[in-house]
Parts: sequence; C-alpha cells; structure tokens
Amino acid sequence: MMAVGRPLGVAGVLLAALLAVMAASLLVGDAALAPGDVLGALLGTGDPRHVFIVQDIRLPRILLGALVGASLGLSGAAVQGLLRNPLADPGVVGISASAGLGAVVALYYGIAASFALAVPLFAILFSLAATAVLAWLAGRDASVLTLILAGVAISSLAGALISLAMNLSPNPFLLSDIVLWLLGSLANRSATEVVLAGPFMAAGWALLLAAARHLPALTLGEEAAASLGVDLRRLRLQVIVGAALSVGASVAVSGIVGFVGLVAPHLARPFVGYDPGRLLVPSALGGALLVVAADLLVRSGQGAAELKLGVVTALLGAPFFLWLVIHTRRTMR
Repeated sequence: MMAVGRPLGVAGVLLAALLAVMAASLLVGDAALAPGDVLGALLGTGDPRHVFIVQDIRLPRILLGALVGASLGLSGAAVQGLLRNPLADPGVVGISASAGLGAVVALYYGIAASFALAVPLFAILFSLAATAVLAWLAGRDASVLTLILAGVAISSLAGALISLAMNLSPNPFLLSDIVLWLLGSLANRSATEVVLAGPFMAAGWALLLAAARHLPALTLGEEAAASLGVDLRRLRLQVIVGAALSVGASVAVSGIVGFVGLVAPHLARPFVGYDPGRLLVPSALGGALLVVAADLLVRSGQGAAELKLGVVTALLGAPFFLWLVIHTRRTMR
C-alpha cells in the first residue's frame, strides 16, 4: 500500500527534484561548462561567452520547458477531474490540435518567414478561437459529453486541415518545417517565447487553481455536486478556458508535446489520496519535471540530428498509457 503524503510535502519533494534537474541542465550542452563557470554566468560575472551561452541559450530553454510541462501537467489533472476520467488528456478538448493548426497556417503561407513571432502568435490565436467555441458551449450549460464531442470535432477538423496543408505543401522544405514543428521541441527558443507565452499560461493557471476546491465534489457526480452548491456551468467554463489558455500557449512555443498531461497526474495521484483538488499543484510540478528531464535527455544524446522532445515524451508516454488502460480494465472487473 503506497503511503499518502501531504500535498505540500509532495510538492516540496517535486520542486526540489525539479530544481536539481534544471541545475543539471545548465551544465549540459555542446559547450562544456564547469559548475563554477555556470554560476558565474548566472551572476553575469563570468566569461562573456559563458554568460551568453547560459543566459541567452540554456536558461530560457530550461525555463520554457518547466513552464510548458507545468501547464500540461496542471491542465491534465484539471481535465481529468472535470471529466471524472483518469484516461482524459488536455488534447481531448481540441486545443492542442487547434494551436498546431495556427502554427501550420503561419508556416504554410510564409508569414513565419517575414515575421519571427508569427508561429507562436498564430498558434495562440487559433487556440483562443477554439476556446471561444468551447466556452460558448459551456456557457450554454452543455453537458460534459457535449464538451468532449465538441473537442473531438475541433481536434479532428484541425488535424484534417493540418494534413491538407502537408498534402498541398508546394515544396519539401516547407513540409519539413511543418513536420519538425509538429514533433515538438525546445531547441532555439529564447526569452522572447517565455515572455510571449508566460502571461497566457499564468492566466490559465489562475483559472485552473481557482477551480481546485470544487473538483472533489464532482467525484460524487454532477447532481450531488450541484446539490452541494457547486456552479457546474462556471466550473466547466473555468477548467475548459484555463486548460485552453495553458495548453494553447504551450503548443504555441514548443509544438505538440504529448502524454505529459496524462502521465504527470497519474504519477502524483497516489501520493495525494486521489483527491482531484489536491492533485493540481503536484501534477504541475511533476509535468515540469518530466519535460525538463526529457529535454535534458534530448540534449545529452549523441548524433548529427537532435531527437525531438515530442518524440521522447511519446516513446515514454505511450507504453505508460497502454499499461494504464490494461490496469484500468483489470480494476473494473
């Protein structure tokens, strides 16, 4: 039987592990730097070349990885709590695919070539458009099933349009750019992406964390939750919009990084007593830890081409998801 810890204690352990992995990530890269060199670069007192490598290349990439992972983990836990389904994923509401479509549009029409921030901006705009549709449905007191079906429809349409753009790509270089972006990566990211996506992520986090106190009531069912005074329409709206903002901003700057929103909540859930409200913060820290660790693995690999972050998370997450499905079926017998 696994011991259940206090949420703050679990969060403290995860935060310590995250900071340790982030510190280790600062030491890894094409240029070998000693711990003293990294510390001096962080303080701005070291060799100017080391300062540039640490502050302008490695640190923004690591911070962005932590923000993306936290957004995916937090959104995954909140969506699973709302839908009362441990197999749910932030992608179920169609936001990831919509943000991906926005990025593909910017690449396909050559907007990204003339405007450096076109890809993340278009991704955020398309995710906000999908959010508006889902928020409209939630505001009309739609059921959870209706929201899921709407998310599936949005995701399918976005996926079809992405495939159409790839099919009609006028040259192989454009197709390569689209495919590489969809694979997910934190390479060549700077502080500009952190500043661009940060406010959208923060707004999404605020909405999701505000919903934490009402999620445990949903474990009793929607009717029971409503009888306890939970405003179901407002709760659905908070979680859907919060997840959309967080996930949309994440996809906008990193591409599609799969399975983190599914895996992180499941790793943290046994330690918080399976309480969906108490699960949010540990899931956010667990998601950040997973992405930063996966990116560290990517950067540590040897080879002419860097393995993409989305590929690594899929290779790790897909077997876990398969095990989870089998385990869930066994426990339901």
